[in-house]
Amino acid sequence: MSFDLAARLSARRAENLYRQRPLLESPQGPQVVVDGQPLLAFCNNDYLGLANHPQVIEAWQAGAARWGVGGGASHLVIGHSTPHHALEEALADLTGRPRALLFTTGYMANLGAVTALVGQGDTVLEDRLNHASLLDAGLLSGARFNRYLHNDAASLAKRLEKATGNTLVVTDGVFSMDGDLADLPALARETRAKGAWLMVDDAHGFGPLGAHGGGIVEHFGLSQEDVPVLVGTLGKAFGTAGAFVAGSEELIESLVQFARPYIYTTSQPPALACATLKSLELLRTEHWRREHLNALIRQFRQGAEQIGLTLMDSFTPIQPILIGDSARALRFSQLLRERGLMVTAIRPPTVPAGSARLRVTLSAAHTEAQVQLLLEGLAACFSLLGPVEPLEPNHA
Repeated sequence: MSFDLAARLSARRAENLYRQRPLLESPQGPQVVVDGQPLLAFCNNDYLGLANHPQVIEAWQAGAARWGVGGGASHLVIGHSTPHHALEEALADLTGRPRALLFTTGYMANLGAVTALVGQGDTVLEDRLNHASLLDAGLLSGARFNRYLHNDAASLAKRLEKATGNTLVVTDGVFSMDGDLADLPALARETRAKGAWLMVDDAHGFGPLGAHGGGIVEHFGLSQEDVPVLVGTLGKAFGTAGAFVAGSEELIESLVQFARPYIYTTSQPPALACATLKSLELLRTEHWRREHLNALIRQFRQGAEQIGLTLMDSFTPIQPILIGDSARALRFSQLLRERGLMVTAIRPPTVPAGSARLRVTLSAAHTEAQVQLLLEGLAACFSLLGPVEPLEPNHA
Protein backbone atom coordinates (compact mmCIF):
# COMPACT_ATOMS: atom_id res chain seq x y z
CA MET A 1 0.00 0.00 0.00
CA SER A 2 1.26 3.50 -0.83
CA PHE A 3 -0.01 7.04 -0.93
CA ASP A 4 -1.21 7.88 -4.45
CA LEU A 5 -0.42 11.57 -4.22
CA ALA A 6 -0.11 11.99 -7.98
CA ALA A 7 -3.72 10.90 -8.47
CA ARG A 8 -4.94 13.33 -5.81
CA LEU A 9 -3.06 16.19 -7.43
CA SER A 10 -4.36 15.27 -10.89
CA ALA A 11 -7.92 15.21 -9.60
CA ARG A 12 -7.53 18.64 -8.07
CA ARG A 13 -6.24 20.01 -11.38
CA ALA A 14 -9.14 18.42 -13.28
CA GLU A 15 -11.63 20.10 -10.93
CA ASN A 16 -10.01 23.54 -11.45
CA LEU A 17 -9.16 23.59 -7.75
CA TYR A 18 -5.36 23.36 -8.00
CA ARG A 19 -3.62 26.14 -6.04
CA GLN A 20 -0.34 27.82 -6.81
CA ARG A 21 1.66 30.38 -4.87
CA PRO A 22 2.21 33.72 -6.60
CA LEU A 23 5.74 34.97 -5.95
CA LEU A 24 5.66 38.50 -4.51
CA GLU A 25 8.86 40.32 -5.47
CA SER A 26 8.06 43.65 -3.80
CA PRO A 27 6.72 44.93 -0.48
CA GLN A 28 2.99 44.71 0.14
CA GLY A 29 1.01 47.62 -1.22
CA PRO A 30 -1.35 48.56 -4.02
CA GLN A 31 1.42 48.40 -6.63
CA VAL A 32 3.34 45.14 -6.50
CA VAL A 33 5.53 42.90 -8.62
CA VAL A 34 4.28 39.31 -8.80
CA ASP A 35 6.07 36.63 -10.82
CA GLY A 36 8.01 39.40 -12.51
CA GLN A 37 4.89 41.34 -13.56
CA PRO A 38 3.99 44.81 -12.22
CA LEU A 39 0.38 44.67 -11.00
CA LEU A 40 -2.20 46.77 -9.20
CA ALA A 41 -3.25 44.46 -6.36
CA PHE A 42 -6.70 44.14 -4.82
CA CYS A 43 -6.19 40.91 -2.91
CA ASN A 44 -4.26 41.49 0.34
CA ASN A 45 -5.64 42.09 3.84
CA ASP A 46 -3.53 45.18 4.57
CA TYR A 47 -6.73 47.14 5.14
CA LEU A 48 -5.18 50.30 6.59
CA GLY A 49 -2.04 50.33 4.46
CA LEU A 50 0.38 49.78 7.36
CA ALA A 51 2.34 46.73 6.19
CA ASN A 52 4.98 48.88 4.50
CA HIS A 53 4.55 52.08 6.51
CA PRO A 54 7.90 53.84 7.08
CA GLN A 55 7.22 54.47 10.78
CA VAL A 56 6.35 50.81 11.34
CA ILE A 57 9.53 49.77 9.52
CA GLU A 58 11.56 52.21 11.60
CA ALA A 59 10.04 50.80 14.81
CA TRP A 60 10.98 47.28 13.69
CA GLN A 61 14.56 48.32 12.96
CA ALA A 62 14.94 50.18 16.26
CA GLY A 63 13.44 47.22 18.11
CA ALA A 64 15.87 44.80 16.47
CA ALA A 65 18.80 47.06 17.33
CA ARG A 66 17.80 47.07 21.00
CA TRP A 67 16.19 43.66 21.54
CA GLY A 68 17.78 41.47 18.89
CA VAL A 69 15.98 39.33 16.35
CA GLY A 70 14.68 36.08 17.85
CA GLY A 71 12.34 35.57 20.79
CA GLY A 72 14.76 32.91 22.01
CA ALA A 73 12.36 30.80 24.06
CA SER A 74 8.73 30.32 24.95
CA HIS A 75 7.00 33.05 26.95
CA LEU A 76 7.00 30.86 30.06
CA VAL A 77 10.73 30.20 29.97
CA ILE A 78 12.59 33.41 29.12
CA GLY A 79 10.94 34.56 25.88
CA HIS A 80 8.52 37.12 27.29
CA SER A 81 10.28 40.41 26.60
CA THR A 82 9.39 43.96 27.61
CA PRO A 83 8.01 44.80 24.11
CA HIS A 84 5.70 41.76 24.25
CA HIS A 85 4.39 42.89 27.61
CA ALA A 86 3.89 46.47 26.44
CA LEU A 87 2.00 45.29 23.38
CA GLU A 88 -0.29 43.09 25.47
CA GLU A 89 -1.11 46.06 27.67
CA ALA A 90 -1.81 48.24 24.63
CA LEU A 91 -4.08 45.59 23.10
CA ALA A 92 -5.96 45.25 26.39
CA ASP A 93 -6.49 49.00 26.32
CA LEU A 94 -7.69 48.90 22.70
CA THR A 95 -10.29 46.25 23.53
CA GLY A 96 -11.26 47.70 26.91
CA ARG A 97 -10.42 44.47 28.71
CA PRO A 98 -8.24 43.73 31.73
CA ARG A 99 -5.70 41.66 29.80
CA ALA A 100 -4.57 40.42 26.41
CA LEU A 101 -2.27 37.54 25.48
CA LEU A 102 0.00 37.40 22.42
CA PHE A 103 0.10 34.38 20.13
CA THR A 104 2.42 33.73 17.20
CA THR A 105 -0.40 33.26 14.66
CA GLY A 106 -4.17 33.60 14.49
CA TYR A 107 -4.51 29.88 13.89
CA MET A 108 -2.68 29.20 17.15
CA ALA A 109 -4.73 31.77 19.06
CA ASN A 110 -7.99 30.11 17.99
CA LEU A 111 -6.68 26.61 18.59
CA GLY A 112 -5.26 27.59 21.97
CA ALA A 113 -8.37 29.38 23.22
CA VAL A 114 -10.91 26.75 22.22
CA THR A 115 -8.94 23.71 23.40
CA ALA A 116 -8.08 25.40 26.72
CA LEU A 117 -11.71 26.22 27.48
CA VAL A 118 -13.60 23.06 26.47
CA GLY A 119 -12.98 19.35 26.20
CA GLN A 120 -14.72 16.02 26.56
CA GLY A 121 -18.20 16.41 28.03
CA ASP A 122 -18.47 20.02 26.82
CA THR A 123 -20.03 21.55 23.69
CA VAL A 124 -18.73 23.78 20.89
CA LEU A 125 -21.23 25.44 18.54
CA GLU A 126 -19.87 27.21 15.47
CA ASP A 127 -21.14 29.16 12.49
CA ARG A 128 -21.04 27.03 9.33
CA LEU A 129 -18.91 29.62 7.53
CA ASN A 130 -16.32 30.08 10.26
CA HIS A 131 -12.65 30.24 9.35
CA ALA A 132 -10.91 26.87 9.04
CA SER A 133 -8.84 27.53 12.17
CA LEU A 134 -12.00 27.88 14.28
CA LEU A 135 -13.55 24.74 12.83
CA ASP A 136 -10.34 22.78 13.36
CA ALA A 137 -10.09 24.05 16.93
CA GLY A 138 -13.63 22.86 17.67
CA LEU A 139 -12.97 19.44 16.20
CA LEU A 140 -9.64 19.03 18.01
CA SER A 141 -11.00 20.13 21.38
CA GLY A 142 -12.68 16.77 22.00
CA ALA A 143 -15.91 18.54 22.91
CA ARG A 144 -19.22 17.75 21.23
CA PHE A 145 -19.05 19.78 18.01
CA ASN A 146 -21.95 21.16 15.99
CA ARG A 147 -22.48 23.95 13.47
CA TYR A 148 -25.44 26.29 13.27
CA LEU A 149 -26.79 27.93 10.10
CA HIS A 150 -24.81 30.94 8.95
CA ASN A 151 -25.47 33.99 11.12
CA ASP A 152 -28.75 32.48 12.32
CA ALA A 153 -29.49 33.14 16.00
CA ALA A 154 -32.61 30.94 15.90
CA SER A 155 -30.56 28.02 14.59
CA LEU A 156 -28.03 28.63 17.36
CA ALA A 157 -30.80 28.70 19.99
CA LYS A 158 -32.01 25.26 18.93
CA ARG A 159 -28.54 23.80 19.30
CA LEU A 160 -28.00 25.52 22.63
CA GLU A 161 -31.06 23.67 23.94
CA LYS A 162 -29.20 20.38 23.39
CA ALA A 163 -25.79 21.50 24.63
CA THR A 164 -24.10 19.74 27.53
CA GLY A 165 -21.29 20.77 29.86
CA ASN A 166 -19.45 24.05 29.40
CA THR A 167 -20.69 25.49 26.10
CA LEU A 168 -18.66 27.75 23.84
CA VAL A 169 -20.29 29.52 20.89
CA VAL A 170 -17.72 30.53 18.27
CA THR A 171 -18.07 32.91 15.34
CA ASP A 172 -16.05 35.08 13.04
CA GLY A 173 -16.67 38.79 13.48
CA VAL A 174 -16.30 39.61 9.79
CA PHE A 175 -16.57 36.52 7.59
CA SER A 176 -13.42 36.49 5.51
CA MET A 177 -14.87 35.14 2.26
CA ASP A 178 -18.25 36.94 2.23
CA GLY A 179 -17.35 40.17 4.06
CA ASP A 180 -20.59 40.17 6.07
CA LEU A 181 -20.78 40.83 9.81
CA ALA A 182 -21.87 38.38 12.47
CA ASP A 183 -25.12 39.43 14.14
CA LEU A 184 -23.32 39.69 17.46
CA PRO A 185 -26.13 41.31 19.46
CA ALA A 186 -28.50 38.42 18.65
CA LEU A 187 -25.83 35.75 19.09
CA ALA A 188 -24.76 37.24 22.43
CA ARG A 189 -28.36 37.39 23.63
CA GLU A 190 -29.00 33.71 22.88
CA THR A 191 -25.65 32.65 24.30
CA ARG A 192 -26.01 34.53 27.60
CA ALA A 193 -29.57 33.26 28.04
CA LYS A 194 -28.23 29.70 28.14
CA GLY A 195 -25.24 30.47 30.38
CA ALA A 196 -22.78 29.81 27.54
CA TRP A 197 -19.77 31.87 26.43
CA LEU A 198 -19.37 33.64 23.10
CA MET A 199 -15.97 33.69 21.40
CA VAL A 200 -15.42 36.04 18.45
CA ASP A 201 -12.51 35.92 16.03
CA ASP A 202 -12.43 39.49 14.74
CA ALA A 203 -9.40 39.08 12.49
CA HIS A 204 -10.93 41.19 9.71
CA GLY A 205 -12.81 43.65 11.92
CA PHE A 206 -10.02 45.25 13.95
CA GLY A 207 -8.95 48.41 12.15
CA PRO A 208 -11.79 48.93 9.65
CA LEU A 209 -14.67 48.67 12.16
CA GLY A 210 -15.44 50.75 15.22
CA ALA A 211 -15.02 54.45 15.89
CA HIS A 212 -11.42 53.87 17.01
CA GLY A 213 -10.65 50.69 15.06
CA GLY A 214 -11.72 48.44 17.94
CA GLY A 215 -13.55 46.05 15.64
CA ILE A 216 -16.99 44.51 15.64
CA VAL A 217 -17.47 44.56 19.42
CA GLU A 218 -16.88 48.32 19.44
CA HIS A 219 -19.06 48.65 16.32
CA PHE A 220 -22.04 47.10 18.12
CA GLY A 221 -21.25 48.64 21.52
CA LEU A 222 -21.05 45.27 23.27
CA SER A 223 -19.34 44.45 26.56
CA GLN A 224 -17.01 41.77 27.86
CA GLU A 225 -20.05 40.10 29.40
CA ASP A 226 -21.55 39.81 25.89
CA VAL A 227 -18.30 38.57 24.31
CA PRO A 228 -16.06 37.02 26.98
CA VAL A 229 -13.43 35.74 24.49
CA LEU A 230 -12.20 38.18 21.84
CA VAL A 231 -9.54 37.17 19.31
CA GLY A 232 -7.70 39.44 16.89
CA THR A 233 -4.90 38.99 14.39
CA LEU A 234 -2.06 41.41 13.72
CA GLY A 235 -1.26 40.43 10.12
CA LYS A 236 -4.19 42.24 8.53
CA ALA A 237 -5.15 45.83 9.44
CA PHE A 238 -2.25 46.05 11.92
CA GLY A 239 0.13 45.28 9.06
CA THR A 240 2.54 43.08 11.05
CA ALA A 241 2.10 39.48 12.26
CA GLY A 242 0.80 37.47 15.18
CA ALA A 243 -2.46 37.40 17.12
CA PHE A 244 -3.96 37.97 20.55
CA VAL A 245 -6.79 36.94 22.83
CA ALA A 246 -8.34 39.60 25.07
CA GLY A 247 -10.58 39.05 28.07
CA SER A 248 -10.78 38.81 31.83
CA GLU A 249 -7.89 38.23 34.20
CA GLU A 250 -9.15 34.68 34.79
CA LEU A 251 -9.47 33.93 31.07
CA ILE A 252 -5.97 35.09 30.19
CA GLU A 253 -4.39 33.35 33.17
CA SER A 254 -6.21 30.15 32.18
CA LEU A 255 -4.77 30.40 28.68
CA VAL A 256 -1.29 30.89 30.11
CA GLN A 257 -1.75 27.71 32.11
CA PHE A 258 -3.65 25.49 29.66
CA ALA A 259 -3.34 26.71 26.05
CA ARG A 260 -0.78 24.32 24.55
CA PRO A 261 -0.11 26.38 21.37
CA TYR A 262 0.90 29.24 23.68
CA ILE A 263 2.89 27.22 26.20
CA TYR A 264 4.96 25.22 23.71
CA THR A 265 5.88 27.87 21.13
CA THR A 266 8.79 30.29 20.96
CA SER A 267 7.64 33.88 21.33
CA GLN A 268 7.49 36.17 18.32
CA PRO A 269 10.52 38.44 17.74
CA PRO A 270 10.51 41.34 20.22
CA ALA A 271 11.15 43.73 17.31
CA LEU A 272 7.88 42.59 15.77
CA ALA A 273 6.08 43.65 18.94
CA CYS A 274 7.81 47.04 18.67
CA ALA A 275 6.55 47.40 15.10
CA THR A 276 3.02 46.41 16.11
CA LEU A 277 3.01 48.99 18.91
CA LYS A 278 3.67 51.67 16.29
CA SER A 279 1.05 50.31 13.90
CA LEU A 280 -1.46 50.18 16.77
CA GLU A 281 -0.75 53.85 17.49
CA LEU A 282 -1.38 54.73 13.82
CA LEU A 283 -4.53 52.58 13.75
CA ARG A 284 -5.98 54.45 16.72
CA THR A 285 -4.95 58.01 15.87
CA GLU A 286 -5.07 58.33 12.08
CA HIS A 287 -8.84 58.22 11.65
CA TRP A 288 -8.51 59.36 8.05
CA ARG A 289 -7.47 55.83 7.12
CA ARG A 290 -10.87 54.38 8.04
CA GLU A 291 -12.67 57.35 6.49
CA HIS A 292 -10.79 57.01 3.21
CA LEU A 293 -11.28 53.24 3.19
CA ASN A 294 -15.03 53.64 3.69
CA ALA A 295 -15.14 56.13 0.80
CA LEU A 296 -13.38 53.62 -1.45
CA ILE A 297 -15.83 50.88 -0.43
CA ARG A 298 -18.77 53.13 -1.37
CA GLN A 299 -17.10 54.04 -4.68
CA PHE A 300 -16.49 50.39 -5.55
CA ARG A 301 -19.99 49.21 -4.67
CA GLN A 302 -21.66 52.01 -6.61
CA GLY A 303 -19.44 51.40 -9.64
CA ALA A 304 -19.94 47.64 -9.50
CA GLU A 305 -23.70 48.09 -9.37
CA GLN A 306 -23.57 50.25 -12.49
CA ILE A 307 -21.59 47.54 -14.29
CA GLY A 308 -24.14 44.94 -13.20
CA LEU A 309 -21.85 42.83 -11.01
CA THR A 310 -23.26 40.47 -8.39
CA LEU A 311 -21.82 41.67 -5.09
CA MET A 312 -22.43 40.21 -1.66
CA ASP A 313 -23.92 42.02 1.32
CA SER A 314 -20.77 43.63 2.71
CA PHE A 315 -19.79 47.14 3.77
CA THR A 316 -16.31 45.96 4.83
CA PRO A 317 -13.09 46.05 2.75
CA ILE A 318 -13.91 42.49 1.60
CA GLN A 319 -16.00 42.82 -1.57
CA PRO A 320 -16.51 39.42 -3.21
CA ILE A 321 -17.91 39.16 -6.75
CA LEU A 322 -19.85 35.91 -6.97
CA ILE A 323 -19.05 33.85 -10.07
CA GLY A 324 -20.15 30.30 -9.21
CA ASP A 325 -18.07 28.06 -11.47
CA SER A 326 -14.41 27.59 -10.48
CA ALA A 327 -13.05 27.49 -14.05
CA ARG A 328 -14.94 30.67 -14.89
CA ALA A 329 -13.61 32.42 -11.77
CA LEU A 330 -10.07 31.46 -12.75
CA ARG A 331 -10.61 32.82 -16.25
CA PHE A 332 -11.89 36.14 -14.91
CA SER A 333 -8.87 36.41 -12.62
CA GLN A 334 -6.50 35.67 -15.50
CA LEU A 335 -8.13 38.27 -17.76
CA LEU A 336 -7.79 40.88 -15.04
CA ARG A 337 -4.14 39.97 -14.58
CA GLU A 338 -3.54 40.43 -18.30
CA ARG A 339 -4.82 43.98 -17.77
CA GLY A 340 -2.43 44.59 -14.89
CA LEU A 341 -4.94 43.93 -12.09
CA MET A 342 -4.52 41.24 -9.45
CA VAL A 343 -7.71 39.86 -7.95
CA THR A 344 -7.60 36.31 -6.61
CA ALA A 345 -10.15 33.66 -7.56
CA ILE A 346 -11.35 31.91 -4.39
CA ARG A 347 -12.64 28.38 -4.95
CA PRO A 348 -13.88 25.40 -2.93
CA PRO A 349 -13.11 24.08 -0.39
CA THR A 350 -12.34 27.59 0.92
CA VAL A 351 -15.89 28.55 -0.07
CA PRO A 352 -18.97 26.31 -0.52
CA ALA A 353 -19.36 24.37 -3.77
CA GLY A 354 -20.83 26.49 -6.54
CA SER A 355 -19.83 29.81 -4.97
CA ALA A 356 -16.38 30.49 -6.46
CA ARG A 357 -15.73 34.20 -6.50
CA LEU A 358 -13.33 37.02 -7.17
CA ARG A 359 -12.36 38.29 -3.72
CA VAL A 360 -11.71 42.02 -4.04
CA THR A 361 -10.12 43.59 -0.97
CA LEU A 362 -9.65 47.33 -0.60
CA SER A 363 -7.03 49.20 1.41
CA ALA A 364 -6.62 52.72 2.71
CA ALA A 365 -3.44 52.73 0.62
CA HIS A 366 -5.51 52.59 -2.59
CA THR A 367 -6.54 55.78 -4.37
CA GLU A 368 -9.88 56.60 -5.96
CA ALA A 369 -8.13 56.51 -9.35
CA GLN A 370 -6.88 52.98 -8.69
CA VAL A 371 -10.36 51.79 -7.72
CA GLN A 372 -11.66 53.33 -10.93
CA LEU A 373 -9.05 51.36 -12.89
CA LEU A 374 -10.30 48.19 -11.20
CA LEU A 375 -13.90 48.99 -12.13
CA GLU A 376 -12.93 49.64 -15.74
CA GLY A 377 -10.98 46.38 -15.86
CA LEU A 378 -13.90 44.44 -14.39
CA ALA A 379 -16.29 45.98 -16.92
CA ALA A 380 -14.00 45.01 -19.80
CA CYS A 381 -13.57 41.42 -18.58
CA PHE A 382 -17.25 40.90 -17.95
CA SER A 383 -18.10 42.23 -21.40
CA LEU A 384 -15.74 39.61 -22.86
CA LEU A 385 -17.01 36.65 -20.84
CA GLY A 386 -20.63 37.69 -20.59
CA PRO A 387 -22.86 38.28 -17.57
CA VAL A 388 -22.67 36.16 -14.46
CA GLU A 389 -25.88 34.46 -13.40
CA PRO A 390 -26.83 35.59 -9.89
CA LEU A 391 -26.06 32.89 -7.37
CA GLU A 392 -26.39 32.58 -3.64
CA PRO A 393 -23.66 30.74 -1.74
CA ASN A 394 -24.65 27.62 0.11
CA HIS A 395 -25.09 28.90 3.67
CA ALA A 396 -27.17 25.93 4.76
